[in-house]
Amino acid sequence: MIYLDAAATTPVRADVLQAMWPYLSGEFGNPSSAHELGALADRALRGARSDVAAWLGARPSEIVFTASGTEADNLGIQGIALAAPRGRHVVTSAIEHPAVAETCEFLARVHGFEVTVVAVDRDGRVDPGRFRAALRPDTTLATVMLASNEIGTVQPVAELAAAAHEHGIPFHTDAVQAAGSLGLDVRELGVDALSLSGHKLGAPKGVGALFVRGRLSLEPVIHGGGQERGRRSGTENVAFAVALAAAVRGRRAAGPELSRRRDGFVDEVLRTVPGAVLTGSPADRLPGHASFCFPGTGGEIVLLELERQGILCSSGSACAAGRTEPSPVLLAIGLEPDVATTAVRFTFGDDVSDDDLRTTAAALRSVMGSITALA
Repeated sequence: MIYLDAAATTPVRADVLQAMWPYLSGEFGNPSSAHELGALADRALRGARSDVAAWLGARPSEIVFTASGTEADNLGIQGIALAAPRGRHVVTSAIEHPAVAETCEFLARVHGFEVTVVAVDRDGRVDPGRFRAALRPDTTLATVMLASNEIGTVQPVAELAAAAHEHGIPFHTDAVQAAGSLGLDVRELGVDALSLSGHKLGAPKGVGALFVRGRLSLEPVIHGGGQERGRRSGTENVAFAVALAAAVRGRRAAGPELSRRRDGFVDEVLRTVPGAVLTGSPADRLPGHASFCFPGTGGEIVLLELERQGILCSSGSACAAGRTEPSPVLLAIGLEPDVATTAVRFTFGDDVSDDDLRTTAAALRSVMGSITALA
């Protein structure tokens, strides 16, 4: 099997399983308990928070553990927008993950916010000038993802955050997809809030984190016992926090070899598969991300045929699996609906070799040839 769906999830690493196991077995205490088992859990949680903070260039007090990247997005966006709003206006982009797009829509529907959605170009990039023009004196928050899960395009987040700060506007970024391969130093990015998900990094599904700059007020979206410094109630999942910390400990941005491998695969597909169209930016994209449309076919048919040959990939966002309508992201970059439904995404890390990618390109040629012959 060749696994090319790392954007959907990654396998849990052996060292991560080893790190979390004690807190699923003997050291099972509640970190809020005063006895020794509770103290052991509390120390583990503090250590995990420090490790995640160090990886991001943040302070431990600025890390909130969540149950997912989706929850981190909800907390970051709702939490900042509702805590101390200077107005009721949010700026976002046209290609955000549903966790961001639908949270902004919730603010509009329930809390009366106005949401400005900034268009993107054919490569899926937000133009900084267009972004600046959307900012207003009553803008409470701007949120633009660091990298697209569907098309791999990397946004100029540092520049966008600086533009927001010129107007005194906090800036949040969904870094869930970027975390596996890009550097995420929040000082370099200049962001005020950043969302993560563990299962994109070799940790289990069910853990995420939100960085939120210490000076910002944050309205919780889950109320109860006041855990996480009152920002996210609920008994902390110590084992999974430890797992996230183990996954990020010592992690570095992907090296140039992964980008070289990606570029070789993209070139071979575009050269040998008639009609293949690359989606997303050719240059400003995630290192292990190659996404295409194949006009005249169906993305799901291509996926099924590739799976029969032992190759697992995706038609786009795993969160939209099973939907038949065209992806809003692909429509936002100007693709026609009938072309958008032919999307196929290949995402991978360092464990995928050049030979794996050559095998995949050859299988894709064969599949496309068979589909074309039957059309």
